[in-house]
Amino acid sequence: MQTEPNNAPEKNEQEQQIAPAAEPKAKKKKEKEPKSLKMEIMSWILTLVAAVVAATLIRVFIFEPIRVDGNSMNNTLKHGEVVYASKLAYLTGDVERNDIVICRYPNRMGKSIDLGASITLQNYTLFVKRIVALPGDTVAITDGALIVNGEVVPDPEFMGSQPRDFAEITLKHDEYFALGDNRLSSHDSRHADVGPIGRDMIMGKVECVMWPLTSIRTVK
Repeated sequence: MQTEPNNAPEKNEQEQQIAPAAEPKAKKKKEKEPKSLKMEIMSWILTLVAAVVAATLIRVFIFEPIRVDGNSMNNTLKHGEVVYASKLAYLTGDVERNDIVICRYPNRMGKSIDLGASITLQNYTLFVKRIVALPGDTVAITDGALIVNGEVVPDPEFMGSQPRDFAEITLKHDEYFALGDNRLSSHDSRHADVGPIGRDMIMGKVECVMWPLTSIRTVK
């Protein structure tokens, strides 16, 4: 019976000793929370940067989706269709006659984007055309007929007749002759401000239509 008063104080002393020890743990937990939030934010930022870099590399080296703007490639490609243009095709192979390509024209630049630190990203205006003649070929348009290397080229794809003749020229070692399939509504290598295009101006090979879904198909 006399032992009960002696046990109670001992229990209180233990509680007093334990209570202060819990306070540092709570502080540590509070300190960890801001660090976890910072790590999560950094993780999201790194993921976003990686996604942007990956998308850029894909567009530069693998493929690029291009929206057809205008009627210059009727009836092969229609206005508003989105095509898949392969960059890999010309990293591993050569441009061939009758390839449909995305290309840029001489002195035809899009808007440039200033990234600061003396870095400017040039945004080129791209066109969709068909390669009808290769380096070393002679090409002419006479009486509405496309003539390559002295032979009339059957042209079942293009719409309408040639709007004008084009005097024969011989393409240099790095020149290609690009035409729209709709000859009556195409600004292409026949025009003096365009002319033959260089290999470095050919950005990719159009392989298929990917949009709209009802028009998905390969093209050639």
